[in-house]
Amino acid sequence: MKIFIVLIIRLYWILIPQSKRRKCIFKKSCSNYVFEITQNEGFIKGLKAFQFRYKNCRGNFSIFKNPINNEIRMILPSQLIIDKEEIADRLIN
Repeated sequence: MKIFIVLIIRLYWILIPQSKRRKCIFKKSCSNYVFEITQNEGFIKGLKAFQFRYKNCRGNFSIFKNPINNEIRMILPSQLIIDKEEIADRLIN
C-alpha cells in the first residue's frame, strides 16, 4: 500500500507543474513531507502525515512573534504551534 501513496505523489509531481500547485505554508512542501514519511515509515504513518498536513495547510493560521523571546512562530488550525524553521520563507519575509 505504501507504493500507492508514493505513486500518487509522483504522478502529482509529473502532471501538475510547480507553478500551478498551491503554495504550502510549511518550509517542506506537503507532498514532499508525505512522500518522505511514507518512504521512511510506511503506509499508515504516510496517511497520518497526509491527514495532518491537509487539516493544517488550508489557511486559518496565524504568524506571531513570541513576546518572551521575540521568535517568530505559527499557530496552525489544529492549535499546534510551530517554530520559524518549519514556516515557509515567503510567509516570514
